[in-house]
Amino acid sequence: VQLQASGGGLVQPGGSLRLSCAASGFTLDDYAIGWFRQAPGKEREGVSCISMSDGSLYYAHFVEGRFTISRDNTKNTVYLQMNSLKPEDTAVYYCAAVRGPPALFLAALVAPERYEYDYLGQGTQVTVSS
Repeated sequence: VQLQASGGGLVQPGGSLRLSCAASGFTLDDYAIGWFRQAPGKEREGVSCISMSDGSLYYAHFVEGRFTISRDNTKNTVYLQMNSLKPEDTAVYYCAAVRGPPALFLAALVAPERYEYDYLGQGTQVTVSS
C-alpha cells in the first residue's frame, strides 16, 4: 500500500513539468489527494488537492492560473500539471492522501498534531533554474 510520486526534474523558468501520484494497494475513491511542497529552510506549504469522489479542488494562491490538478480514477492516479514555473517553485514536492474532503488535506498540513495523512508518498525534487 503506497503512493508513488514521480515527474520532478530540472526545468528553466517558464517551463513545465507534470507530476504524477499513483496509488497502489488501495483505491482512492474516498480520498482527497494532493501535493504540498517544502523548500530548504522553509515550512511546508499546500499546493493543490482534489477530491477523488466529487472532484472539488483547492489551489494555493501562488499557483492559481499556472498549475492544474486532475484525477484519473481508472488509473488510481492524480496529476499536477505545472506551467510557467518560477524559481520560487523550487522545492521537494510530496503527494499525500487523506480519507475525507480537501479541507481535511489542508488541516493535516497546518495541524499535524491533530490530523494526519493516511498515506504519504516520497518526495520528488522540482528545480526551476536557468
